[in-house]
Amino acid sequence: MPTSLGPIVAAVIALTATAARAEVQTRTVEYRQGETILEGYLAVDTSTPAKKPGILVVHEWTGINPYTRKRVEQLAALGFVAFAADVYGKGIRPASREEAAATAGRYKADRPLLRARVQAALAELRRQPGVDPAKVAAIGYCFGGTAVLELARSGANLLGVVSFHGGLDTPNPGDAKQIKSKVLVLHGADDPNVPDAQVRAFEEEMRTAKVDWQLVKYSGAVHRFTNPDAGNDNSKGAAYNAAADRRSWTAMRAFFDELFE
Repeated sequence: MPTSLGPIVAAVIALTATAARAEVQTRTVEYRQGETILEGYLAVDTSTPAKKPGILVVHEWTGINPYTRKRVEQLAALGFVAFAADVYGKGIRPASREEAAATAGRYKADRPLLRARVQAALAELRRQPGVDPAKVAAIGYCFGGTAVLELARSGANLLGVVSFHGGLDTPNPGDAKQIKSKVLVLHGADDPNVPDAQVRAFEEEMRTAKVDWQLVKYSGAVHRFTNPDAGNDNSKGAAYNAAADRRSWTAMRAFFDELFE
């Protein structure tokens, strides 16, 4: 009687995937923006020598932390070269909400400096030997979502940007006409940090500039909905939402499939 190969094939695929994940290598990368020393975090799957799309990852308001590194490693396991930008500078990692708010506020108030820091990281990503420089995108979380949208508004040459629960405001909405990339915004429908008026202004900004954009709202989700460290109390304005986390990651992957086909 013939034996089904289904379970055997599935096991081989699982083992192959596990072996591939084991080939993800990580390292810190020192680079500069002007005279400022920055320290990013790189992850790449070295099991295949082929050039890979590059994904720039911009951190939350606390700077590069275990959560940021986890996301970078997840992207590398999917077959990308992933690089976490360091917006704040080497050794600057806010340890409290107050420090994070003050540090992030400096860059939110100085959008040219914010853009310059993210542009420096994008250039560093493109310099990495495993990256296909024609296939590059950027994603960001919270503060990082604001940053990658500013990167797009600066006219940066990349295929797409993805904002996860990021701020959508900008002091220069007219700069949207410089956007060359596709834009995907993944937003908590109940996020008190990004009120409806800000969402509507962003939509009008994108329409006016004729950007190729998408906005996905997740019901019941507030700020930081992708980060388990945010807890589960929506009344605090920031909380993890497993469904929104899963759905937004799936949406990002579909977006990348479109960008890099």
